Amino acid sequence: MEPLRGDESSVEPGETTIATRGREVGPVPVGAVLRELPRPTVAWSEDGQQVAAGGSAATITADGAGRFDTVRRAGEALFGGRTVASDLPRAARPRLFGGFAFHDDDKDDGGSPWTGFPDAQFVLPAVQVVRTEDGSTWVVATATGPDAETRADSRLDEWAERVDALEPVPHDGGPGIERRSYTPDDAGWRRQVEAAVERIERGTLRKVVLAQSLTVDLRSDLSVPAVYDRLTETYPDCFRFIVAPEGGGRFFGATPERLVSRDGRTVRTEALAGSTGRGDTPEEDEWLASELQESQKDSHEHELVVEAIKAQLDPFATSISTGDRTVRRLATVQHLQTPVTADLAEDDHVLSLVEALHPTPAVGGLPPDEALETITETETFERGWYASPVGWFDAEGNGTFAVAIRSAVATDRQATLFAGNGIVGDSDPDREWDEVQLKYRPVLDALE
Repeated sequence: MEPLRGDESSVEPGETTIATRGREVGPVPVGAVLRELPRPTVAWSEDGQQVAAGGSAATITADGAGRFDTVRRAGEALFGGRTVASDLPRAARPRLFGGFAFHDDDKDDGGSPWTGFPDAQFVLPAVQVVRTEDGSTWVVATATGPDAETRADSRLDEWAERVDALEPVPHDGGPGIERRSYTPDDAGWRRQVEAAVERIERGTLRKVVLAQSLTVDLRSDLSVPAVYDRLTETYPDCFRFIVAPEGGGRFFGATPERLVSRDGRTVRTEALAGSTGRGDTPEEDEWLASELQESQKDSHEHELVVEAIKAQLDPFATSISTGDRTVRRLATVQHLQTPVTADLAEDDHVLSLVEALHPTPAVGGLPPDEALETITETETFERGWYASPVGWFDAEGNGTFAVAIRSAVATDRQATLFAGNGIVGDSDPDREWDEVQLKYRPVLDALE
């Protein structure tokens, strides 16, 4: 693990002063704020709350198989110091934002779009603009180390003035797409699906999620804040995120899948597996939803995910319950969804739950070891942070993490999108190809 890094000086774990100041302001255009903030930059939206954050008061970075535990311990040490905070709403209090790589051994080969993304990175933002669930907007400044309170006050004054002067930025549409390249292409995809089905038929592998990447060259420079605004308009009920480290590209998306939320001893998660498209008419939409609910293949895949999540939570929980299975409708796709709720036996940190649940069978497979082995041997691109946990945690060990699907990593003139599908014994390569293309649509529509 790298040492904790602060905005002005080295931050010593357990001895750190965290000073946070906030001021309520009028409504602020999030996209305009994101254009002003320094890197590292983070944006996060959930349940009516929005955060646009930039700069670093402290940064935690970790690599390798122990990255979840390393980040948890470093976070506890950071928050274990002296905290000085003004009276702020809960959503504006100090939190660490970031995420993890899907695998613990993905290494940049120099040509990867994931340059600048370690196996794990979390940032305590220097500046945040927070829109709370009740509609109020706050500018929040945080500093660490010596003279933290003085510097937080000064930073708040500076950024409250800058934010107050911001004007909405008109959007003329996406940058447009010139060229597309799939990895693998349709023939390669067919071979991979057929090979996975053969493995399932002859061995212990029950399900594996195979992914594909789509690299697009753009006609003009990409504005990730503008894309984020468009995703917010089209997918208000999804988790929207941006993670942009100090160097490299910017990772963004709008994911419908919650990995886990912890609030005290209450845990929420969900199974999201099995998908179909949207209809051109309400009647066709209902017909597709009915077909999805009655599909043997999709129901089997979904139940595998439900049972696996319950098994992963069982060591932590005194009770686990599931809600009714429903169809989750998004702008371009419909999914089978089952909510899962658990009561914790102990005060387990949200990152302990993240480690236990990642990867869920909806993005990995079953059994987990055999599925990950198949993914590693089959996929010909680096997943990086795709399908990984992204989100936040606080001093109490509460937090929310989503599964980073419906996502892309981008530079100014190029974006690499990712999508995957669960392969089971009766999977058809052509149908799986069609379903994967549906999952690109959220980001593609925002780029075109």
